[in-house]
Amino acid sequence: MANSQRFLYAFGVQEAFLYLAPLLESPFHRAAFVERIHGVETSPDKTKTLARLQPHHEQAALDLGFRKTYHAEQVHGAGIAVITKSSPLLTPGVDGLITCEDVLLGIHVADCGALYLLDKETPALGLLHSGKKGTELNITGRAIAAMTENFGSSPSNLIAVLAPCIRPPHYEIDFAPVIREQALAAGISKENYHDCDLCTASNLERFYSYRLEKGNTGRLLALFGKTSS
Repeated sequence: MANSQRFLYAFGVQEAFLYLAPLLESPFHRAAFVERIHGVETSPDKTKTLARLQPHHEQAALDLGFRKTYHAEQVHGAGIAVITKSSPLLTPGVDGLITCEDVLLGIHVADCGALYLLDKETPALGLLHSGKKGTELNITGRAIAAMTENFGSSPSNLIAVLAPCIRPPHYEIDFAPVIREQALAAGISKENYHDCDLCTASNLERFYSYRLEKGNTGRLLALFGKTSS
């Protein structure tokens, strides 16, 4: 399998392409979920591990057609940033990114949920980091409200996709259904909400799990963007 297909199909597993398919009806949208990179040494030090993963994650972005990725600092909060081409590559103090420009957004996870948001009627899209704390703070509802305020999005036109995250019995708190409830409460229709139903802690061959690996782990990468060509 070609290198570009490796990332788009989550390292040889076409399942990722299938659960991201609702986001890819337009030829201008790009989405991927980068799974475990075998052969990369992990560490309890997140900064060191991300540095080792960076070349692989940069290649994933290139495979999608982007030379840079805009990230959130991810402080386990509910802050949302509007990203433009002039934004810093790392926005401090936020866990959610929304945009209507031709940029690539990135969120790292290792058990928390990465939630993709796509407006079918406007150029707007979003990418969120929603774990235990972010879900408690309703980052999903806040992001949908921010897309409405900043881009005129109608929640009924939004598509949401929840990527692999930790689930019971590996974690006593099942935040995945809460994220769904928050999305529906904010106006997303049941038909437009998609959960891949995959647990990061159930398959360490494919995923990293902070809880199961007791912090000595890597980071998965959700990527979502739009291009005009």
